Amino acid sequence: MEKRKDINPVVLQVLPELETGGVELGTVEVAGELQAHGIKNFVASKGGRMEYDLQKLGVPHFKLNLKSKNPITILKNAKKLEEYIKENNINIVHARSRAPAWSAYLAAKRAGAHYMTTFHGTYGLGPWGIKKIYNKIMVMGERVIVISNHIKNHVLKNYKVAEDKLRLIYRCVNLERFSPEAVSQERMIQKIKEYNIPEDKPVLFLGGRITKWKGQHLLIEALSKMKNQDYYCIIAGDEQGRAEYFNLLRSLAKKYNLGNKIGIYGKVLDMPAAMMVSDVVLSTAIQPEAFGRISIEGQAMGKIVVASNIGGSIDTIEDGVTGKLYQFDDPQALADALDWALNLSMSEKKKISAAAQKNVRENFTKEIMCAKTIEVYKELLAED
Repeated sequence: MEKRKDINPVVLQVLPELETGGVELGTVEVAGELQAHGIKNFVASKGGRMEYDLQKLGVPHFKLNLKSKNPITILKNAKKLEEYIKENNINIVHARSRAPAWSAYLAAKRAGAHYMTTFHGTYGLGPWGIKKIYNKIMVMGERVIVISNHIKNHVLKNYKVAEDKLRLIYRCVNLERFSPEAVSQERMIQKIKEYNIPEDKPVLFLGGRITKWKGQHLLIEALSKMKNQDYYCIIAGDEQGRAEYFNLLRSLAKKYNLGNKIGIYGKVLDMPAAMMVSDVVLSTAIQPEAFGRISIEGQAMGKIVVASNIGGSIDTIEDGVTGKLYQFDDPQALADALDWALNLSMSEKKKISAAAQKNVRENFTKEIMCAKTIEVYKELLAED
């Protein structure tokens, strides 16, 4: 009998749009790595600002209104995707979000391609779990990538899915951007001026969307409970129309007489530089994050990372070794964790910094994430 030749993956990643976000970033990272390995691949979405990144990589983009949840549009998209799959001899369809996943599933089945998904978040279940019907498409893949143990446990708890088809693949940090060597002196000086950072105080930095579940209000309360009062704290992020919460943070800072210790700013345009001028990087979510890149980005920069003990941070931080975890809903616990971070000796800081960077290099690089994803593609094709 003639030995079957290995089939090369030809991959179509499907997502709603290509604006900024973890799903979009992961898609572009995988597309680039596939391209670098000579694996033919495509992306389908509504488009957005990250289309340019695909163009630079030379990855074809099929523009389609895949953000729509309208059932008629979903069916129309399925037909167009089916034609695109057949035209380009695509053998793996990789869906990354629910609405486009329905179209991708139908298209893949009709075109005879493999269908798989990445489960990126804890989608709402709705009253009496009614949304599970809609969400279920994300566990109907022949393989389902889960991005943290938190997501894996969520999937197993809420959906009837065989554990042996789940593949745990962590999200990553781009070490070309997030490394101390990559941030110039000029960028650091710009951030020091932008955030009015005093020369003689350690800097605490919380970057991310200004929204209640990110815990900025809890941080301000924690700051008022700290024993160590020699610090400057930066809270920065896009308020995305949440002016009321943004104003609440300013009111809390005033209430606790922290006005000269806190700077509250808008969207962070240069995250590596913001981390570089900081001593402690914070992740204060009061609800579990699916993964939480801030924790590994801070570690990659060699900073002391203090994070809440829920969600993805449990996977990315070894408590007391590569950073510090605290009880997520307790401002006093956060205050104690910050005091711990600020009281570290120089030798202790260096030890944690080195362990944190080693942790990232060994577990959370783009190369590792993409290599494991490619393994899943090849695993599927090996079953043909």
